[in-house]
Order: sequence, then C-alpha cells, then structure tokens
Amino acid sequence: MAQKWRTRPDGQKTAPRPLDRQALDELALSYVGRFATSRAKLAAYLSRKLRERGWSGDEPPPIDVITDRLVDLRYVDDEAYAAMKSGAMQRRGLGRRRIAEALRHDGIAQDISARAAPGDAERWEAAQRLARRKRIGPFASEAVDRPGREKQLAAFLRAGHDLELARLWVNALPGEIPPPPFDED
Repeated sequence: MAQKWRTRPDGQKTAPRPLDRQALDELALSYVGRFATSRAKLAAYLSRKLRERGWSGDEPPPIDVITDRLVDLRYVDDEAYAAMKSGAMQRRGLGRRRIAEALRHDGIAQDISARAAPGDAERWEAAQRLARRKRIGPFASEAVDRPGREKQLAAFLRAGHDLELARLWVNALPGEIPPPPFDED
C-alpha cells in the first residue's frame, strides 16, 4: 500500500513519521474505542498502519503484545463480537451460512462462531424477515411464475439460507405463512 504523504505549512510534501510503540498503542486504543472488533481485525488494522507508515524501532513491532493486552483488558472480546455480529445479521434476514462466512472473514475461531450461530427459531425468524423485506411468498401481493420463484429462491440462497427453508418461503401462497419445519418449543 502506498504511503500517505503529509503536507507541511510551506506546501512541501513529506512522508509520514514512522510508528513507534507509543503511536502503535494509541492507534490500537483509538480503533477499539471507535469500532467493535475482533482480535484478528485489530491485528490486521495495525499491520496495515505499519505498512503505510513504517516502523521506527529496532525490534519487530509488538502487534501480538498490544492485541493480547487489549484482549486481557476485555476491550476486544471475540465471543461478544461474534454474538453481536451474528444477531445483527440475523435481524437483517441473513442465514447461517452468510453469518458463518462473515465471522470467518473477521478472524473468529470456528468454535466461537459455532456458539454464535443461530438456532432453528432464529433461522426461521431471519428467513421471515427476508421474505417480508423482499416481498416473497406470503408477503407478495400475488403469486409469481416459475422464473420469478427461481429469482426469489436465489435471493434466499445468496442470503445464506438453506434450500429447504428457502423453498418453504418461496412456495408459500400470498397471505399464508408456512409452518416451520421443526418443532417449536
């Protein structure tokens, strides 16, 4: 990534000052103060800043030390982040597959991701939200023909829902909410 040049008061452009330990600490603290983040995303952010500005120390940059310290202080909590992100994506109508992929992309461990995965009831509610938002099945004004149903099915699959669940919603007649494919407790 290219360096971001600074402009001096006299108009001359200069390279940004390389980072030292204190500046790297301040960047990390500022980042976690502004954004909910995972440990891996914080480490990636600090690495990017080091590529942009360089490092002034003799020893390697202490990215792991800084991220470990912020995790110990609970400023960064992968479990809380995964639960928050999973819940937000479910409220947007996204399915289990999309949620798992987003958490994997954010560097969340697979066991933490599995604990944050939506259960059957949450999956059903997310599919219902998607159907309502996209006006599919029971929320459509009229039944659609086969090419229209295929487009609706594709929308469900892109949103990360499984095929069985998608078919239930897409094949439902307008005004008729399909029964869940699992036992509601």
